[in-house]
Amino acid sequence: MKIQLKNSLLPLAMVASLLSGCASGPEVHAVFDRAADFTQYKTFAYASPLATDRGGYQSIVSQELKANTTREMEARGMRLVETAPQLLVNFNASLSDKTRVSTMPVSTVGYGMGMGYYGYRGGMYSAYPMYMDQTVVSQYKEGTLNIDVVDAARKQLVWEGVVTDSVTQKDLANMPEALSIAVKAAFAKYPLPAPGK
Repeated sequence: MKIQLKNSLLPLAMVASLLSGCASGPEVHAVFDRAADFTQYKTFAYASPLATDRGGYQSIVSQELKANTTREMEARGMRLVETAPQLLVNFNASLSDKTRVSTMPVSTVGYGMGMGYYGYRGGMYSAYPMYMDQTVVSQYKEGTLNIDVVDAARKQLVWEGVVTDSVTQKDLANMPEALSIAVKAAFAKYPLPAPGK
């Protein structure tokens, strides 16, 4: 499923998503054509225009994605060519508003704390704790990057990596690193690993 971007800021925000939640990293899913022999592919190029391009020009997001993807493809023994590529690579980015609802039990002090229950405990101790559910609702933005690899001769998608994470303003300030992390995370699930991995 592809989601069309509404404006040129969406891919920027999506990219930065990969830096948030550094402890766990982005969520990555990949699917591939199990009948495809990935060792046969030696050349690749980029779709034109890329889904991350805007109004007849190449976006900065597209440039960063291409540089990082070229690094990953070349690490797997493939060459970027201008004509007759075996594989075509395309990107898509989207940004969605999300709501997170968390409910957890929290302890509340029972009778006898402070001046409660006639005040004779005077804050020295309290009775048994009581529990109640506390619900926290928060709004956030979620970015998704799709990397499609297509068999050019068959016009058939052979691999898709999908990277998803939340996006903050802080993430947007470091877009090149975020894109690098996203592409690297996606290609960690490519059927043909880079040598030494």
